[in-house]
Amino acid sequence: CNTPPSVCVTSCCVSSVCGQPPLNPRIVGGQAAPEGAWPWQVSIHRGFGHICGGSLINNLWVLSAAHCFRRSVPRAAMKDTKDTKDITARTIVEVINHESYDDSTNDNDIALLKMASTVTFTNYIRPVCLAASGSTFHAGTDSWITGWGSIGSGSKRTNLMEVEVPVVGNRKCKCDYAGVFLINDNMICAGLEAGGKDSCQVLNSRWIQSGVVSFGRGCALPNNPGVYTRVSRYQSWINSKITENQPGFITFTSVYFTFSHHALFLSLRPRLVLSIGTRAVM
Repeated sequence: CNTPPSVCVTSCCVSSVCGQPPLNPRIVGGQAAPEGAWPWQVSIHRGFGHICGGSLINNLWVLSAAHCFRRSVPRAAMKDTKDTKDITARTIVEVINHESYDDSTNDNDIALLKMASTVTFTNYIRPVCLAASGSTFHAGTDSWITGWGSIGSGSKRTNLMEVEVPVVGNRKCKCDYAGVFLINDNMICAGLEAGGKDSCQVLNSRWIQSGVVSFGRGCALPNNPGVYTRVSRYQSWINSKITENQPGFITFTSVYFTFSHHALFLSLRPRLVLSIGTRAVM
């Protein structure tokens, strides 16, 4: 595919531009994200309010969480310049929740949103790469979480926030939530043992989304990591729903306590604004 990223419509183009934010020099307890740092970040709205976050995975589809869409179809919007007044808005014409989503256990908490029309890739609007089937994320892998979440329990933020946290192994995550939540292999956890931070993996200068914000207990509490839907478990499902211009999947393999790779969970900065939701706090 030799056409410029702004007009690419084939899957080879998604793979060539995904996960590369041109303006990125590199939520609870986090810091405000610089302009253009997370160009795949989507804000999903119902009515006039933000309800959830999502990530742009090609020029027509957004990845989000199924728990956000139990009611009417939302609206989408993106920002395509540094001026906050310049918002690219799209209506969501189709919401596909995973057929096996269980709202009592939060299993398979993943959804795909189809926009009414395509968006043009710019420095502020660009797709993220997705973790391919077979990707591994060992405990200690550095990860980034972005969103318009809280800076403390009960508080809200209007600016997109970003925070770096390590992956928590599923064995420890199961122990942390024993008797409270069932943690399975469709999930991935991240957070600090001491608490204080919570809300993409980067490989060879490409950001790879490894998780979708799903649930947790409280807000950045010690030994209560955030729980995310493990994207790599859903490559076949995503490709079965998006048959043209498929998202760019990249295999991510971490080593124990690596500091050379970074993990991205869910980038929530809007250059694209749709209508969806935020993490469910239990």
